[in-house]
Amino acid sequence: MTTEQALASSLPAVSTGTAIWRGLRCRCPHCGEGRLFRSYLKQVDQCAVCGEAYSQIRADDFPPWLTIIIVGHVLVPFLLMTEHMGMSLEAELLLWLPITLLSVVALLPFTKGAIIGLMWSLALGGDETP
Repeated sequence: MTTEQALASSLPAVSTGTAIWRGLRCRCPHCGEGRLFRSYLKQVDQCAVCGEAYSQIRADDFPPWLTIIIVGHVLVPFLLMTEHMGMSLEAELLLWLPITLLSVVALLPFTKGAIIGLMWSLALGGDETP
């Protein structure tokens, strides 16, 4: 048994809410210390602190779908408000396309982390249990 595996087995059980919160912070859902991503959306194979494996967890399309739902629900009321004010189509495109794109790009890693935390806490995506 490696040092990381000994540390991972000695950590207390983690609730689903805590795992989601840690994932939302882009941290290891198990220990809360290690980084969950090695680059923008590329998750680590295992936590550098506790050694918990994440290579078996595949969030796939759920994080982008959730991000689109959140951004849409936040921005559409403002888009409708500017439409009601009589703003030209060109001005709306110049305003809302960059805001939407930046919002999605900024939010996506956090939603992916939360989904990985959820999947890890429910033992979805692999043989190992939390």
